Amino acid sequence: MAQRHLDPTDRAPAGASPGPHTPGDPHPHPTPDAPPPPPHSHPDTDALASYLRAQATEFLRALRRHRESGASPNGASPAARSATPPAPSTGHVDTARALRRAARRLSGTLHTFQPLLDADWAETMRPELAWLSGTLAMEHAYASRLERLLQALHRLSGSPSLPAPRPVTGRTAAAPVPFATPPGTSGTPAPPTTQPDRGNLTVGAAKAGALLDRQLTLARTRAHSTALQALGSSRFHAVADKVALLASEVPLRATGPLTAPAAATAADLRPLATAAKDRLADAVAALPLVTAGSPYNAQALVHGLSPDPSPHPQDAPWHQVRLLLRLHRYAVEVLTGAYPGATADTGGTEGADGCADVRLIAAGEALDRHRDASEAAAAAAQAARTPRIAPATAYALGVLHADQRHEVEAARYAFQHSWRKEPVRLP
Repeated sequence: MAQRHLDPTDRAPAGASPGPHTPGDPHPHPTPDAPPPPPHSHPDTDALASYLRAQATEFLRALRRHRESGASPNGASPAARSATPPAPSTGHVDTARALRRAARRLSGTLHTFQPLLDADWAETMRPELAWLSGTLAMEHAYASRLERLLQALHRLSGSPSLPAPRPVTGRTAAAPVPFATPPGTSGTPAPPTTQPDRGNLTVGAAKAGALLDRQLTLARTRAHSTALQALGSSRFHAVADKVALLASEVPLRATGPLTAPAAATAADLRPLATAAKDRLADAVAALPLVTAGSPYNAQALVHGLSPDPSPHPQDAPWHQVRLLLRLHRYAVEVLTGAYPGATADTGGTEGADGCADVRLIAAGEALDRHRDASEAAAAAAQAARTPRIAPATAYALGVLHADQRHEVEAARYAFQHSWRKEPVRLP
C-alpha cells in the first residue's frame, strides 16, 4: 500500500555503527546512514536538495497527523459526515494548512529550479502537487468567503439578524438557515438598541445573508466531498509515494562528466532565482501602480455589476503578480535557508521569518487581501444574478459588491505603498 512509505520519522537508530572503518583509512566505507556525495555536488545544489527534502518531510508529517486523527481535510471525521459535526479544531485545520503549504512550496520550487532537476520527474510532479494544493484549499476558501461577506453585511447594515456560518455536513443544502440569537435571555427578546436608519439595506441584509449562506455553504459542502474523494484516490496515493521518495532522494539532473567550473555553473541556483525575480519585476511594472497610488480612485468599480459572469478583467494581472511573488519568495527561502523545517545544518534558521524581506511580507499580505476581496465581490455579484429575488435583497447585494470592490482598491493601494519602499530585512 502507499501508506507504507509515508512515515518521515523512520530513521536508523542513533547508536548505529558507522560501518567498517579503520583509523588509518582516509576513505571510510559508505553506509546507508552516510551516503557518499554525488560526483559533482555543489553547495547550491545541496541547498536545493535540502529544501525539497524538508518540504517533503513536512508534507509527510502533516499526512501522518491527518491519518492518525482519522479526520477529513478540515476536521470532520468520516463517521460524523452524516451528522452535524462540531466546529473544526485548530489542530485539524492546521494539518490541512500544512499539507497545502508543503505542496505549494514543492510545486513552486520545481517550477523555478526545474533545469537542475530531472525533467520528466519534475514535469510529472508539478501539476499533481498543484492539483492537490488547489483541491484542499477550496473548502477553506468558501468558508472564509462566507464569513467575510456576512461580516461585511453586518458592518454595512448594522443588523444583528444575519445567518451564522454553518458547519459542513453531507445534508447541509437541505437544512434550514439558522439565524444568530439576539442578545438577551433565552426566550426573551433583547432590549431594543439604537440602529442607524439604513432603509432598504437593513431590510434586505438578512435575506441577502441567507442567500449567500445557502449558495456558499452548498459550494463548501461539494468542495468538502471533493477533498475527501481526492485524499482517498489512487492519484493522491501516487503523489504521496513520490513525495516519500523525494524525502530521501532528490532526482537531480544528470550532467555527465564536467570540469569543476562547468559543474559549478550548472549547479548554481542564483541565475534561476534571479530569473524568477525578474519575472516578478516585469509583471509589477505592467500594473497601474500610479493609479493604485491614489486612494479611493474607484478604478475597480468601472465594470460594476456586469451581466457577464466572467472574472473581473482588471484582477487577472494582480493575481498573476501574487503567484510570481510567491515563487520569488520560495526561491529566496532556498537561497537563504530560512524556511519551515530549516536547521543550522542547512545554513538557515528554524522558521520562515529568519531573514525575511519586510517588503515582500507586506506586499504578499496586500495581494492576499486583494484576492479575497475580489472573490468575495464575485460571489456577491453571482448571488445578485439569482432569479426572482426581492428588490431589497438585490440592493443589499449590490452595496455589498461595491464594498468589496472598494476593498480591492484598498489592497492595491497597500501593495503600491509597500512595494515602493526600500527592501528591509528582519534581523
